[in-house]
Amino acid sequence: MAIYAHDEIVPDKQSALAKKTQVAAMFDAIAKRYDFLNHFLSAGIDKSWRKKAINELKEINPKKILDVATGTGDVAILACKILKPEEIIGIDISDGMLALGRIKIENQNLSDTIELLHGDSETINFNSDSFDAVTIAFGVRNFEHLDKSLVEIFRILKPGGKISIIECTMPRVILLRSFYKLYMFKMIPAFGKLFASNEQAYTYLNKSVQAFPDRSDFLAIMQKAGFKQTYFKQLSLGLCCIYCASK
Repeated sequence: MAIYAHDEIVPDKQSALAKKTQVAAMFDAIAKRYDFLNHFLSAGIDKSWRKKAINELKEINPKKILDVATGTGDVAILACKILKPEEIIGIDISDGMLALGRIKIENQNLSDTIELLHGDSETINFNSDSFDAVTIAFGVRNFEHLDKSLVEIFRILKPGGKISIIECTMPRVILLRSFYKLYMFKMIPAFGKLFASNEQAYTYLNKSVQAFPDRSDFLAIMQKAGFKQTYFKQLSLGLCCIYCASK
C-alpha cells in the first residue's frame, strides 16, 4: 500500500492518535460552523461545484447512491433532488457532523430516501456490488490511507457504476496560484479562528489541499484501484476539480 504526502498531513502533529481519529475529533469540534464557513469562504460557489459533480452521474440514472464523507449531508440532499434515486446512504466518521445532517434531512422530509450512518471509507459495511454510484465532496484528502479507501469504494460499486469526486486543487495559473496560497494559508485560518475558534482545523485543511495528488496523478491512483474511464474537469480556473471514473 502506497503512502502519499497527504496521508501524513494531520490536524495535530504532536498527537499520537491516528489521522482518522484526529480528523473525526476535528470535525466534531467545528461541526456547528462548518456549513456556514464552507459557503462563506467560497463565496457560495461551493454549491454550484457540488451540483456539477452530481450532474456527472445523470447519464447512469443511479437508483442507489453511497455518499462517502457525507458530513452534514449537503451532497446527499442535493443528489436526492437532482437524481431522484430510490436510496442514498451517507457515511462519515464524525458523529457531530452526522447529527446535524440528520436534522437537515428530517427538516426537508427526505428521511425516507436518505440515511446517514457512522462509517469509515476503509471498511464500508456493505456487500460488494451494492451501489450504482458513489459521491465524495471535499473528503478524499482526509482519508488516512488513500489506496485502501479507493479499493474499498471500488468493491462496493456495481459493475457499470460511476464515482464522482469533487476536491479542491491548486490553480495552475501563476498569478491565481499566488493569490490562492495567500488566501488559503493566511486568510482562511484567520477566519477559522474568528468564526469557529479553531485556527488549527483550517490550517490542516489547507495543508491537505496542497499535499493532495494533482489531477492526472490522482487519476492514476484511481486506475490503480481498478477504476476505468477516468477523467477530470477543472472548475473556477482550477480552484476545484471533479474526478470521475467507472467500474
